[in-house]
Amino acid sequence: MREVLVILVVVLLVFGTKKLRTIGSDLGAAVKGFKKGMAQGAAQPAAKVTAQQPDAEFPEVTAARERAERDRS
Repeated sequence: MREVLVILVVVLLVFGTKKLRTIGSDLGAAVKGFKKGMAQGAAQPAAKVTAQQPDAEFPEVTAARERAERDRS
């Protein structure tokens, strides 16, 4: 228990009370937003991912694939 108290005192000295207050409120807002997002995500069914368009390809990858195919034939 004494170790936790020492850690809290060091954190208080390093950050200061004003900074700790803003960190606490930011953390609370992040948790609240996460819970809200999880609740909305659970209400909506997951969308199926379909490959309507092929993935983007880089010219180097395409050229290397074509060379490999030519070498195999």
